[in-house]
Amino acid sequence: MRRFVLLCCVAGAGPLRAQAPDTKAPNDAPIKDNSFLVEEAYNQDPRVVQHINTFLRSTTGAGWVYTFTQEWPVGGQTNQLSYTIPIARTDDASGGAKGLGDVALNYRRQYGGSEHDRLALAPRLTVLLPTGDSRRGLGSGGTGFQVMLPFSVEISDHFVAHSNAGMTYTPHAHDTFDNSAATRSYILGQSVIWLALPRLNVMLESTWTSSEEVVGRGRTARSSEFLLSPGVRGAFNFRSGLQIVPGLAFPFGIGSSRGDRAVFAYLSFEHPF
Repeated sequence: MRRFVLLCCVAGAGPLRAQAPDTKAPNDAPIKDNSFLVEEAYNQDPRVVQHINTFLRSTTGAGWVYTFTQEWPVGGQTNQLSYTIPIARTDDASGGAKGLGDVALNYRRQYGGSEHDRLALAPRLTVLLPTGDSRRGLGSGGTGFQVMLPFSVEISDHFVAHSNAGMTYTPHAHDTFDNSAATRSYILGQSVIWLALPRLNVMLESTWTSSEEVVGRGRTARSSEFLLSPGVRGAFNFRSGLQIVPGLAFPFGIGSSRGDRAVFAYLSFEHPF
């Protein structure tokens, strides 16, 4: 269950983006994104900042993870910088540990996704800082590098889909006994979003991850996780330009991770600056 909680942290730690508020008609502005575990290919609009809070709690153990992400556009919508700070409690045989995880520094460049484009691609480069204590199971113990390719398509006026493919490489990862080895992890994600109402979306997300963990000096072991996550989100738009998006999802494991279940809460604040 400890791996399940931290996997959800990694899957949801990438940049997420809210539909920019329409200051001329805030009550009519719809939402088309704010996914939870699968990343969309939409950067922040110019001069609009977003503050994202997520909380995942295992329902079959004591593990949980909280993340805070802040996203800033750089000179327009094409380029974006962001960071993610995770705080987690592990759930393992030793009783678990609580503390800071590995902080992520992100850069994304968006292609497409303009008003008349139905397709968008936003490659992301991330540096994962070894701020978590690997001896307590809270971090990798070494600097990591991640590449993610989010792809988004507007299927129709009522359905949007998002696809992810990514890899994380950590040259000098450590285990709880301070053994070191290089690790490689891969992730695939797919979501379908139903715009049931302009400001109410029904979501179905899935992620598959193949991860390596250090199990001895120069030795690693690989395992995979498959998650399915139904959810819902809504939006509250204000004339000031503030948009608040709460959401709730219920990820659960399939296959080898069958029996793992959790509750995922989401809260985003987005406003002009």
